[in-house]
Amino acid sequence: QVQVVESGGGLVQPGGSLRLSCAVSGSIISIYVMGWYRQVPGKQRELVARINSGVTDYADSVKGRFTISRDNAKNTMYLQMNSLRPEDTAVYYCNVDLLRRSGVRSGYWGQGTQVTVSS
Repeated sequence: QVQVVESGGGLVQPGGSLRLSCAVSGSIISIYVMGWYRQVPGKQRELVARINSGVTDYADSVKGRFTISRDNAKNTMYLQMNSLRPEDTAVYYCNVDLLRRSGVRSGYWGQGTQVTVSS
């Protein structure tokens, strides 16, 4: 079994900050790419940021405002979101590419955490 759990979402005013966390647990040998995605109703889920072996990649809309990081010892990924805008409002999902002890490599999604930016 693998569990992927996001936390840290909430309501924040424009210009404010939030820090999301994604904790991965279970029968895991190795975690490869970890990424944050977001989705608003009626639109496709979009990549926000991802990290693999220390190499990061960001959507143009969040560059300079969001920072992705991970703690490999804790199997946890973070997304520090600064200078938040109303258009950042979405459900944020964690996606993890990992190798299970069974020898199967697969991707897993968390349940999502709501981020609302509004005054």
